[in-house]
Amino acid sequence: MEKTQENNPLHGKTLQAILEHLVTYYGWEKMNERVRINCFYENPSISSSLKFLRKTPWARKKVEDLYLESIGK
Repeated sequence: MEKTQENNPLHGKTLQAILEHLVTYYGWEKMNERVRINCFYENPSISSSLKFLRKTPWARKKVEDLYLESIGK
């Protein structure tokens, strides 16, 4: 049987979509205040952030948690 993830707000969301939402919602400066990683501070871009977050599970978790907070979950 296939398990559904209907209660998982991250299901179906790409990391890129999450970052784009956060940049629109917070902006790079506020994101850096909330999640202290250099890719949000020095020459921030979606591309550089994606590269870093895909290789760094602890940072990705923090970004996903910030996304959940921003959508009220």
